[in-house]
Amino acid sequence: MNAHGTEWGSGGPVGLTAALATAIEEAARPGWQARLALGFERRAEATLLVRREHCGPLRVQKALYPEGPAVCHAIVLHPPGGIAGGDRLDISLAAGAGAHALLTTPGAGKWYRSGGRPAQHVLNISIGRAAVIEWLPQETIVFDGADARMHTHVQLAAGGMFCGWEILCLGRTAAGECFSYGQLDLATRIESEGRPLWVERGRLSGSSAWLDAAAGLAGRPVSATLLLAGTVVQREWLDACLAVPTTASLLTGITALPEVLVARCLAPCTEAARAWLSEVWKRLRPAALGKAAIVPRIWST
Repeated sequence: MNAHGTEWGSGGPVGLTAALATAIEEAARPGWQARLALGFERRAEATLLVRREHCGPLRVQKALYPEGPAVCHAIVLHPPGGIAGGDRLDISLAAGAGAHALLTTPGAGKWYRSGGRPAQHVLNISIGRAAVIEWLPQETIVFDGADARMHTHVQLAAGGMFCGWEILCLGRTAAGECFSYGQLDLATRIESEGRPLWVERGRLSGSSAWLDAAAGLAGRPVSATLLLAGTVVQREWLDACLAVPTTASLLTGITALPEVLVARCLAPCTEAARAWLSEVWKRLRPAALGKAAIVPRIWST
């Protein structure tokens, strides 16, 4: 140990050597490059999963029908369990005319500390005439130090509808972690026959004043957004969503645009945000999509 209290090994300060070794190891890791393409078609009274292509660690094991043959449920699996620096996940979903698919995930997604390299998740959704895709993943936890890029592009044909949500938690709050450094880049674009319905960009930086600002995330580590797009929003749909009860710990807002309904929530924890968003979906789905809200069993495991 030197006069300054630093312990030295044969290669220099022990702490510095370990940190350097970790950084070198992370930089050398090639990163997962994974792709998943799913195609759904309506045949007679059923929606079938007719295309399933994958490369790397992305899978769908089988089609599920908890609400009968008209709606195909699928669980998107990412076996590594999290996304690290250098990883890229590409998911493509396509629903042919009249098909209806609901997709979710088996648990929380995780974005690990990047080690200096960005990670990407790109979601492309194509929805045919009178078709529906519901994209309802479980929450995403963004670790401190992550460099995450999440981009979504939805293309709708006439009469097609999209319902999707994203629940983001900045830092592992259960462990007392906050989002002190790192980046989160968000981009969502929804088009109907080439006409933009919704375009949103966002960038959150660790320790940014925006995280605590009243006009930003207001000190809540969890933010959630639900989007329903593709048809004229009816007043009764909005009223049904506005009737969802809330609590003092939540900040919520619901907005109806001509062809997009937006529900947002800021919360102290993922459980509160998920509970509120689920109630909005349960009331919106029967009204807008004509289907009772059948909760995927995986959400309860």
